[in-house]
Amino acid sequence: MAPAPALVPELAVTDCAASRRFWCDLLGFIVLYDRPEEGFAYLACGDAHVMLDQIGLGRTWRTGGFEKPLGRGMNLQISVDDLDAPLARLAAEDWPLFLEPEEVWYRTGGEESGVRQFLVQDPDGYLVRLQTSLGRRKV
Repeated sequence: MAPAPALVPELAVTDCAASRRFWCDLLGFIVLYDRPEEGFAYLACGDAHVMLDQIGLGRTWRTGGFEKPLGRGMNLQISVDDLDAPLARLAAEDWPLFLEPEEVWYRTGGEESGVRQFLVQDPDGYLVRLQTSLGRRKV
């Protein structure tokens, strides 16, 4: 069994079932375990893990108000092998993209790392950036 990731974000959500549908049915995550009575689900997609916790059920870690879009100022970058499958599922649901697919190269020291990526918001407004590697090249 692989070790658990060192960082697993827990997202406060308004409707765990709706969020779970988005993350699993549209983005391709699977449920590793859940506690429906608490509005909680632990999800994974490859090495990317995320927890969903419905606001007001069980324990809610509230540091301020919960006004949409939630997660302002943060995006969750998730590396995937294939962007086409989640893009097709999102398109079939007419789910709007925050940023259409693009190819970009980011300088990383003496090299550049290329990615194909797009951004989408989950039902509560959390910004999710799915990306796949295009490799590296010299600057």
